[in-house]
Amino acid sequence: MFSEATYQAAIAVADTIETHFAHHLATARMRGVTELTPEPKAKAIESIIDATFWASLQREEGHSPNISLALLPPDLAGDPLIFERRLSLTPYNLTKLAPAVKRPGVHLGVWYDDDHLYVWGTTTVLPRVCLVLEVIEPGLLVIKHRRIDGFGKFVNIAVLKGDQVKVVDEQSSSLSDCPALLNSLLGMPLPSFLSDSVNVLVELATSMREHGRGGILLIVPTESKTWSDSIVHPISYPIVPAFTGIKDLMSVDIDSKKNQLLWQESLRRMVDIVGGFTAVDGATVINQDHELLAFGAKITRSEDGRSIEQLITTEPVVGASPVIIHPSQNGGTRHLSAAQFVYDQRDSMAMVASQDGRFTIFAWSPVLEMVHAHRIDVLLL
Repeated sequence: MFSEATYQAAIAVADTIETHFAHHLATARMRGVTELTPEPKAKAIESIIDATFWASLQREEGHSPNISLALLPPDLAGDPLIFERRLSLTPYNLTKLAPAVKRPGVHLGVWYDDDHLYVWGTTTVLPRVCLVLEVIEPGLLVIKHRRIDGFGKFVNIAVLKGDQVKVVDEQSSSLSDCPALLNSLLGMPLPSFLSDSVNVLVELATSMREHGRGGILLIVPTESKTWSDSIVHPISYPIVPAFTGIKDLMSVDIDSKKNQLLWQESLRRMVDIVGGFTAVDGATVINQDHELLAFGAKITRSEDGRSIEQLITTEPVVGASPVIIHPSQNGGTRHLSAAQFVYDQRDSMAMVASQDGRFTIFAWSPVLEMVHAHRIDVLLL
């Protein structure tokens, strides 16, 4: 029998997670995806969250555990490392194992039989739509899965922080003027050709959060220079000619699995180069073809523009409601300047990362006739 959970958030969210995986695994099967994990039971989900939450509050030799657990049997893992003896899934065992699996991409493999959860080993390769539970910090857990398309940021399902539960609202994509970046983070089906199935802005958003310094990325039209009317001149660090590393990779025809892996690594490297510049004070500017134009740029109100007076803010979480606020209520100077830029340059978009992990996309909504601030940190953890 599964042990009774004592972490109430695990009990509250388990049925919702079970329903999510039943739907997405069915969708994957309809699309011809094979070697999928069996649908996880709500009680198994509840128990794995419960054990992991209590483990996250422990310390081993002065360190809090950062763990990633994958719920799958070992025969569905790629190149698994299998322990001679299974270990019971307990907070104690997870805390002891945590130092060995701290590096990104390494997951503890967890499965169950006869209603008993156990740790069977580790894996670095997961099947698509495999449940992953990650400890971000003590008391902060993210439930996610590898996307059906295989490559890119995992799809977040729920975020649990103490007694707070945020379940991602997959219907957020039905909102008017929903950015393609948000669609991708919500796991919307993408084309089969690899370079078409990658949303570069998602990868850039992830890279921006990883450096932890905060930053602004402006995405401007390729064939227009009017965006420079909202930038202080001279620009601190213009790039001439524009850096085309990401653009060049996105036009490559990939004809083999080996080349796919090389392409993925090259793209990550180019994304991290561009993402790294967002750590410099000021805004980094790319165009819609992903060419790097400048960094360290200072945003100002355009000469004939007006100050932004209101915006609408939303979060893709079940139960959250849109709120219209003054821009100064939405964050610090980065958020205010990004909102002003989009208000002046309505064919552009801005992405803002805060040092505390908050992440917001600013885009002009022709339907609402105002700047729309999409808060998406719940999708990026």
